[in-house]
Amino acid sequence: MEAKSEVTIKFSGSLPTATPAENKKVAIELTDQNGIVFTAQVNAKSWRKAETSASEFADWAGAVSGKLGQRTENGFEIIDAGIQLFEKKAKEVKPDIAAAEAGAS
Repeated sequence: MEAKSEVTIKFSGSLPTATPAENKKVAIELTDQNGIVFTAQVNAKSWRKAETSASEFADWAGAVSGKLGQRTENGFEIIDAGIQLFEKKAKEVKPDIAAAEAGAS
């Protein structure tokens, strides 16, 4: 039997703190609700894209995902990590009202 552990750490409100790392990567750190610290290195290009999305989206949620790596002093490392931001759409607006307003302008 072969088992693989993959993790996704979700976040919102602000981007994790990032520091430049080797090989065109950025080191980021996320602390979950239990105080467990997850460290990951993501592609610098992906990081810049996330920063752009964070500034453009009114409301968003993000996720860092990868393989669960070595245990660290106060958490875990995430290997082959990627970062993505998703725009949160407002749910209150009913489609027919939005369409009526668009037609009226």
